[in-house]
Amino acid sequence: MKAIALDDYGDADVLELRELPDPPVGPDVVRIRVRGAGLNPVDYKIRQGYLRGAFPHHTPLVPGWDVAGVVDAVGPAVTGFAAGDEVMAYARKDTVQHGTYAELVSVTESAVARKPASLSFAQAGGLPLAGLTALQMLLAVDTGPGDVVLVHAAAGGVGHLAVQLARALGAARVIGTASAGNHDFLRGLGCEPIEYGDDLPDRLAGLVGGDGRVDAVLDFVGGAALAQSPRLVRSPARHASVVDPQVKDQGGRYVFVRPDGDQLGSLAGLADAGRLRVEVAREFPLAEAAEAQRLLEQGHVRGKLVLTV
Repeated sequence: MKAIALDDYGDADVLELRELPDPPVGPDVVRIRVRGAGLNPVDYKIRQGYLRGAFPHHTPLVPGWDVAGVVDAVGPAVTGFAAGDEVMAYARKDTVQHGTYAELVSVTESAVARKPASLSFAQAGGLPLAGLTALQMLLAVDTGPGDVVLVHAAAGGVGHLAVQLARALGAARVIGTASAGNHDFLRGLGCEPIEYGDDLPDRLAGLVGGDGRVDAVLDFVGGAALAQSPRLVRSPARHASVVDPQVKDQGGRYVFVRPDGDQLGSLAGLADAGRLRVEVAREFPLAEAAEAQRLLEQGHVRGKLVLTV
């Protein structure tokens, strides 16, 4: 199979299109012929070597944890999928080597869900990691009916999904930090936009009234936004970050997304019901993975970048 792989860690130039062996099909494994592979910030952090203290790494290393495609083969213990099924998965494994920037990827059955009919392969390829992160963050802060929720970096890959999922969970209002150029986009998702800044607590108070605080805060950007969060939320336990574990020192929750085929299936159902839209900012062919990662590193991408295979 063709795949993007690296042997050394560094800048995007270490990524090369290569010919590698097809991945094996274990007893409980679904092998997927990749049609779309979403890019995520963790991909370039792996390329730079930052996660070597958290996961065993092996080379040649194929990056990528997001996939949508068509089932190529299944192991003998697989019961829920068959060759030809259109599927998607958050394909993180216990080791980092056999990722989704490839023509084929093998994934444990429990992480796989059927692709929503309403989404293209590119859109479905951008959904798993970001969608599960958003959902698991919202569940971690007990989002429910009547809540007022603040989402930091609301126009980004995870943020724009969190905005929609908060509404699906019953939130009465969703407020999202974003640059002015993304405010109309957020309004179209049912979100009230607000700009970043040192005076955010005062401006938020003017927007929500009362005690000037919200019920829950989700942080997808870290830094100054995370530092402000305890002043923005009524209970410290109801703010969470996917960026910085130091949120725990503030009394909040740190979330590291876990593969979950059942939860991914629920996201598929919301998409097919017209309640979850995946914004794809740009698609790249597999051979241009390095260019795609450079763009992702620059930040401020609206929605998702996706490799098409």
